[in-house]
Formats: sequence, structure tokens, C-alpha cells
Amino acid sequence: MAAGLTGSVLGGGARPGRRVAFLLVIAAVLVVHGWTTQHLADRLIDLDKDAAMPARIEVAYVREMALSAPPPAAAPAAPVAPTPRVRAPRKAHKPAASPASAPARSEASKAPDNPASEPMVARPRMLEPPPVIQPPMPDAAPPEAAATSDAALAAASPASSPASAGAPAFEWPASTRMSYLLTGNVSGPVEGSAQVEWIRVGSHYQVHLDLVVGPSFAPVATRRMSSDGEITEQGLEPRRYDQQTRAFGADRGRATILFEPDAVVLANGERQPAVPGVQDTASQFVQLTYVFSTRPELLRIGGTVDIPLALPHKVDVWTYDVVEESLLYTTFGPLQSIHLKPRRVPRPGSLTAEIWFAPQLRYLPVRILIRQTEQTYVDLLIEKPPQIATP
Repeated sequence: MAAGLTGSVLGGGARPGRRVAFLLVIAAVLVVHGWTTQHLADRLIDLDKDAAMPARIEVAYVREMALSAPPPAAAPAAPVAPTPRVRAPRKAHKPAASPASAPARSEASKAPDNPASEPMVARPRMLEPPPVIQPPMPDAAPPEAAATSDAALAAASPASSPASAGAPAFEWPASTRMSYLLTGNVSGPVEGSAQVEWIRVGSHYQVHLDLVVGPSFAPVATRRMSSDGEITEQGLEPRRYDQQTRAFGADRGRATILFEPDAVVLANGERQPAVPGVQDTASQFVQLTYVFSTRPELLRIGGTVDIPLALPHKVDVWTYDVVEESLLYTTFGPLQSIHLKPRRVPRPGSLTAEIWFAPQLRYLPVRILIRQTEQTYVDLLIEKPPQIATP
């Protein structure tokens, strides 16, 4: 019966008017379907454009950064103009040296009992790292056990307090590339390389942290962390953060954080209120360089540094303890550094980063120890003097 009905509609027995009407309906459906398909394709292209990481700014590095005495405390700089102008420095009295700006050299720490914090044998030029130190916790519940209030987040940025009046203005460094040797343990010993690249063009900046496990021509795994944003009176103001991981040639994960004027959009699409001074995983290294250049007193041993961080799934205040001074042995000589360690311990699936800053290299990070657990970590040690681009 169904076949007969179909024949009566499409066959010669159907009236011409009904057949024309049916064909018009089919044509209309095809047109609508085609428009919807094209519209969907256009939307997918737009979404792909939105998801694409910002184009990486390319610069040419022409010289090496020389070691120098720790710079005096500098006042926060005004926003960098698109066309920088050279301004004569203001006359100012030389500030008194603080304990942080003229630290007493300490002996190298002894080898730790914890094998997770030891460097690999392939890097004998570096002193044995300090043992895993558990700094005293406050009487209140630890940060990870208590909800962080908006007020605490807003007050956490160390750059919110200006430097002393009359100090010379902070001058943002030219684009700089730092190269590191990578060793560590990820289900067995690993080796590789890494680099941190600070790039600025006028008031626009990018920070890239690239990790390569295995040989560069055939890496086992790579991770790229990139921050893109603007330079302001308070330091760096990220606009976007991207994180991408690849293993054995395949994409293993991607996360993007967007920074809007009134909100932070996390990787899962959740919106959280914007926090003054908030940084991302990549920008925090350069932001802390700015903070220590303008407020070196924060680096007194036993002190703490708070910084709000936007991670892929939450915005939280991270507290770094100023643990000790360390003398690192590098391929270009011994280097005095100040060791900062996050107070919290890594949670399953999360990462923490201990950082060593060098006052002789404008407080740039010269060693970064990234942990997932006590047995899973990568250790980055500066390989050669930082390379500087043409201003």
C-alpha cells in the first residue's frame, strides 16, 4: 500500500499541481538544509579561529646579558607606550641597601635525602639542591582547605604597593630568551630542554614557556604555555593564556583562559570575578621579576610573597615562601640566587613550581623545579646567559 501511495504521488497518475507542490517542498528543504550546513561550517571555522593560539611574535636576539650587581629598588613604571621614548632619569637619593639587595653568601646546601629533588647525574655542575623543606604553617587551615574570599584575592598582589617615592622608574627589559637544560623523573629519568621567552613590542607582551622531553628532533613530549597581554602601571595584565601538550606526536590536551575586564573565563567556560594583579602560569615568572625589582625587601629570607593565579580550573592565591639563598653552578659560572617555594603541596593532576631568581640577572628565573608528585618532576637549570633582542 505504501508503494502504491508513493507511485500515486510521484508516478504519472498524480495530478500535475500536486507533483509540482511536492517538488517545491523538497527544493525548499534542500535549500534550508544547505544554508544550515554552510552556516554550521562557518560557525565551526569561527570557533576554530577563536580557539587558535595568538601568533607568536618573532624577534632576533643579538647579544648576551652580562652579570651585574643587584639593581636598586625601582619605582613601578608607567605603561609602556607603543612608541617608546627615552626619558632622562630623575635625580633621586640612593636608597639604603636592604638585606635582600645585599645578601650574605651562603654555603651550598647538603644533598637531600629525598631523591625526587636531586638533580640527575648528567648535570654535575649544579650543587645538590636543598632538601624538601616544609615551612611552618599558620594556625589557620591551609590554603587548599579553606575557601579564598574575594577580599583576600584582591589584596594578594604584591605589586599593588608602590615602591618608595623618588626611586628611579622601572625599565622593562628588552625581549629576552632564557635557555635551560631539563632533567627529572617521569616514570624514569628524563632529559630535554626548555626556554622562557619574554617578548614585548610597545605595551604588548608575550611570555612563552616551552618544555621538550627527549631530543629536539624527535621529542617524546612537549608542552607550551603562553601568555599574551598588556604592560600596565601594575605590571603585566594577561588577556589570554594557552596551554598545549603533545606526546608521541599526538595532541594530549589543550586549555585556554581568557581575561576580561570584569571576569576570568576558565578552560571549562566557568566565569569567575576578575582579581587585581591576577597572573597565569607563564606570566607569573616575569611579573615576579618586576615585583622584586621594585620591592626587593620582599626577598628577605623567611618572608612570603602572595600572587593571585588563574589556573585552568580555578583562580586562587598562591603563597611562596622565601626559603634561602642558593649558589648555583652553571656552565657560565656560579650564580647567586634566591629560592622561592610554594606553600601548598601538589594535588593529584596539578603542578607546583619552585623558582630560583638571580639578582645579578635582573631577578630573572634561573632555575625552575616543576613537581607533580615527589617522584614526578622536571628540573630546569639555566644553560647559558640570557639572550637579548634589539630594543
